Amino acid sequence: MPTARVEKKASRATKAEQAPAAFSEDINGLLAHLELERGLSPHTLKAYESDLGQCARHLLEKGASDWRKVEPEQVSSWLVTLTRRDYAVASLARKLTAVRLLARYLVRENLRKDDFAALLPGPKLRRKLPGTLSAAEVLRLLEAPPVTTAHGLRDRAMFELMYSSGLRVSELCALKLQSFDLEQQVVRVFGKGAKERVVPFGRPAAAALQIYLSGGRSALVKARTGSELFLSQQGKAISRKMFWVLVKQHARRAGITRPVKPHLLRHSFATHLLAHGADLRSIQEMLGHG
Repeated sequence: MPTARVEKKASRATKAEQAPAAFSEDINGLLAHLELERGLSPHTLKAYESDLGQCARHLLEKGASDWRKVEPEQVSSWLVTLTRRDYAVASLARKLTAVRLLARYLVRENLRKDDFAALLPGPKLRRKLPGTLSAAEVLRLLEAPPVTTAHGLRDRAMFELMYSSGLRVSELCALKLQSFDLEQQVVRVFGKGAKERVVPFGRPAAAALQIYLSGGRSALVKARTGSELFLSQQGKAISRKMFWVLVKQHARRAGITRPVKPHLLRHSFATHLLAHGADLRSIQEMLGHG
């Protein structure tokens, strides 16, 4: 009487028939090995099985009679075909992993002398570019905090400064009163690696800061408040977490429906400067990438 494991293998063998018959035996051998020796999940095994079946059908069309006679160029042509069909990079990477596992399995089992997948290049992961807000969205966000409360004055000053200077959230939250020169419209910050840089900011940010310092900040000062610039309700430096909450809150008030994260102001600052002809190297230095 067959065990459940044997029945599972028999079921798998039937599924692997989607691959040409000459290729299916080695696919089943690899899948059994991955299940028994590595304990891979049924979901992963099914994905590898499908990938290898797809590859096998392509190889048969290219003249390969089975895995033991496959040439690297034939597998490369399959990957090129998939790339042209706009498969996601993650899917391409998984398919290549399946082929590499099979190639190593064949060598380990003495079914091939060479690893035909050893030199196959992997797909390059395309890094998703950070999103940006449009100029109109930025304007709505900057104007969202009400100027009738201390908190609103603080929030508007923070948003104006971040958009005008490209500061990181951590840098913004750590600012002190002595960090500023409002006349010169510059702020001194310590970024990553404790590197100091002097960053200019525009007139709207300077005006928002002046109003906040004249009326908003004093309403938030407590007995133990130090020289922190942007204060919480407790009179301490505002936290990165609270800044995150405020950005989302005011984005909703501004009618911005897509997700808005604090760093979007920083990225929007750089993108909008670049679009208006600013020098890339200068922008990088302002952002602290220099």
